[in-house]
Amino acid sequence: MHSVARATQPARPARAARPARAAVAALAVAATLITGCSSEAEEAGETLQRFLAGWRGGDLSAVGLIKPTGEKIPAAEVTAEIKSLAGELAPHPPTLTTSGDPEVVKDLATARVTVDWTLPGERRWSYPTMVRLRRADQGWQVIWEPAVMHEKLTAGDALAVRRLTAPRAAVTDATGAPIVAPRPVVVVGVQPRDVTDLPALVKALDVAFDSVDVSVDLGDLPARVRAADPEAFVEVVTLREAVYRRIRDRIRPLPGTVFRTEQRLLAPTREFARALLGRVEPVQKADLDARPGRYQAGDLIGHGGLQGRYEDRLRGGVGQRVLIVARTPDGGTAETEIHRAEPEPGAAVRTTLDPRVQLAADAALGRTARRAALVALRVTDGAVLAAANGPDGGGDNLAFTARVPPGSTFKMVTALGLLDAGAVTPEAPVDCPKNLTVDGRRFKNAWDGGLGRVPFRTDFARSCNTAFAALAPKLGDDGLAAAGATLGLGLPWDLGVDAFSGEVSKGGPPAERAAAAFGQGRTVVSPLAMAAATAAVAGGRWRQPRLLLDPAPAQPAADGPQLRADSARALRAMMREVVTTGTATALADAPGGAVHGKTGTAEYDDNPAHTHAWFVGWQGDIAFAVFVERGGSSSDTAVPIAERFLRGLHAGR
Repeated sequence: MHSVARATQPARPARAARPARAAVAALAVAATLITGCSSEAEEAGETLQRFLAGWRGGDLSAVGLIKPTGEKIPAAEVTAEIKSLAGELAPHPPTLTTSGDPEVVKDLATARVTVDWTLPGERRWSYPTMVRLRRADQGWQVIWEPAVMHEKLTAGDALAVRRLTAPRAAVTDATGAPIVAPRPVVVVGVQPRDVTDLPALVKALDVAFDSVDVSVDLGDLPARVRAADPEAFVEVVTLREAVYRRIRDRIRPLPGTVFRTEQRLLAPTREFARALLGRVEPVQKADLDARPGRYQAGDLIGHGGLQGRYEDRLRGGVGQRVLIVARTPDGGTAETEIHRAEPEPGAAVRTTLDPRVQLAADAALGRTARRAALVALRVTDGAVLAAANGPDGGGDNLAFTARVPPGSTFKMVTALGLLDAGAVTPEAPVDCPKNLTVDGRRFKNAWDGGLGRVPFRTDFARSCNTAFAALAPKLGDDGLAAAGATLGLGLPWDLGVDAFSGEVSKGGPPAERAAAAFGQGRTVVSPLAMAAATAAVAGGRWRQPRLLLDPAPAQPAADGPQLRADSARALRAMMREVVTTGTATALADAPGGAVHGKTGTAEYDDNPAHTHAWFVGWQGDIAFAVFVERGGSSSDTAVPIAERFLRGLHAGR
């Protein structure tokens, strides 16, 4: 038994070892299989990456390509088909990304790829697609078909993009009502086929347009008509419907005239705050060059004023439709939308403008042929109610941006400084000689005479330059600038649009101080600045003019200090006397209540005969400034404009 025992002892561990060896062998086989799968996926992934790089780069020569049926396809053929399928998107290949290696099942591998296109306007379009690969003796090959680019693409198709634009947002008045809105117009044109007498036609059109104050250069019209196709519509001018109706019976019977009715984004009238609002018109080549891809022919764009300044806000974003353009059996094409991105709507620009006040201001400037401006503010809060420029609405917004001497309107500022300093009172007698020489410089009055020794209020009402020049030393080095700053002149403003707050002369030799005391010398202002200063006198405190309610300016200036009550009261009485017995008596019977103001005649070069004309004043809660470039005597030009403005403001009331 002992020998049997020896024989059986080693047999037990041998039996126990068999399962262990089997487990090791199984693990080895599994490891081999796992390693093999990982290697296959990595190799398929490398082929996939070469394909994606070739797709984007336009060179697939490093990739094996086959059809779903297994036939090989030349790389150049697939490259060409990708470009053709991409259609309008071909110049900007997509970004192509994967998440990990392809999934391998036997001899097939499948990978999910994200296709990310950048569309015109920087909008993006992303979607998933599937790329399949097949293992061959020479390695992995990509199975190519148009559906690889997009699941709905087939051979012969092409992608196309159609832009979507939102309706342009409005510039509105203070109530939120659109100022610029679609309004009917008539486009007047000529059809060459029907013209019987071209010179006579041009002459008749010129006379008709002139009769409604529409300026059209017809000098090149004969050449354009002769060069055009007989059936062409040769555009001459676009007229508001109301203007067209006034000359309709004169121009419709003319042989060769043709007409097209359209809607255009327009203000209530051609002149309505034109320089401030800007224009909305078809995009021009300079716009296309300045912002490639942002616009295309036929788009509308804002130029100048608020329309130009807030173009991106008003226009909003651009949307797109991506289409598959397929050929039809009859030789035509069919479009299928596969992606749509709605345009981001524009946002309105809300202003403080009051249409009633603006129309009155525009009409007041309508009779002047010189460049002129009229700006009106609400005294209580500084809201800009009107900003008119002439003639014809003006090309430049002189109301806000002119840099011109204020002339005698600045005596309002000088008087405030003198009253605050206690240097004078309204009843104090002050000499008004015909001439005054200061430091070798000779000063005189606009009417080339003197008043003698009269109360200061009379010097103010009659606008005596020599009296103010003589009082200049009482203001010291910076008294005039300090008084101007109290009324907002020269301070930093933020209106959300270009505006000039003025520059007030400070210090300098005695002659400069004397000139500055009555608005000459180095002092320059804008009509807006003087209207705001006038509103401060009327209301007792300066407030920065407000034009934009939304978007509101980022850094508007804080309200100024309260004016000294006694000085402001005295100055108001003096400004009333300008109208009752002084240089602006033409406004004494203006409807709407008492008018306070100050006239001004401002020399702008070394020739005393060359002068701008001014009037600043207020009535009730409306302060305003009138400026006429090279207008001569204020009583002859600026004051009549002010009267027309006030009468227009109260017409029908």
